[in-house]
Amino acid sequence: MAETFDSIYQRACERKGGADVLEAMLTKPLTAKQVSQITDDRFLAEMTKKVFQSGFVWRVIEKKWPDFETVFFGFDIDKVLLMPDEMLEQKASDKRIVRNYKKVMTVRDNAIMIKDVSREHGSFGNFVASFEGADIVRLWQFLKKRGARLGGNTGPYMLRAIGVDTFLLSQDVEDYFRKQDLIHGGLQTKRSMETIAAQFDTWQQQSGRPLEQLSQLLAYSWGANRRVV
Repeated sequence: MAETFDSIYQRACERKGGADVLEAMLTKPLTAKQVSQITDDRFLAEMTKKVFQSGFVWRVIEKKWPDFETVFFGFDIDKVLLMPDEMLEQKASDKRIVRNYKKVMTVRDNAIMIKDVSREHGSFGNFVASFEGADIVRLWQFLKKRGARLGGNTGPYMLRAIGVDTFLLSQDVEDYFRKQDLIHGGLQTKRSMETIAAQFDTWQQQSGRPLEQLSQLLAYSWGANRRVV
């Protein structure tokens, strides 16, 4: 049985030097209204950044990012959609970016997804903003199914980076759920994801805090805090 939010919070305070220090470490997500105002090109840009950072040195991508913006026309959706395969192949050999053909191809693939969603919802931001609380897991699943290389932690980390309220399955968070005997087997199985989402929903009801902070507090209360959450 999982602990209450208060128990987790108290342990995090003890580990990090008190409530004031802990609260200063927490970040705050955008509101649903703010998320709905994020333009489609920024979603495509963040998706692309996280796809290229996956399995690679993040700081290298950050250093090259201005060139990524130039090479892909500022991630303008309509311009990206007009790129034929031959142009994408040329982009994949451009020394200004990381030359990875399969990852370059995801730019157009994800632009197609964003365009399709925007036609139905007015904008991709409107669609993303419609997912509330722990229901965010359904958005993860959508990104994995409809997007290109957005499964695993890539989609959630993209959402967090752009300001969407979501918890993250960092190593410390996963370790907590396993050591508390709440999940078994694969992390991404339907049963595991339902259990984790339900528990975060419970903590949110107990605390009134955004999922982002709950994820951070859980990690700060547990393990070695191996990665930024």
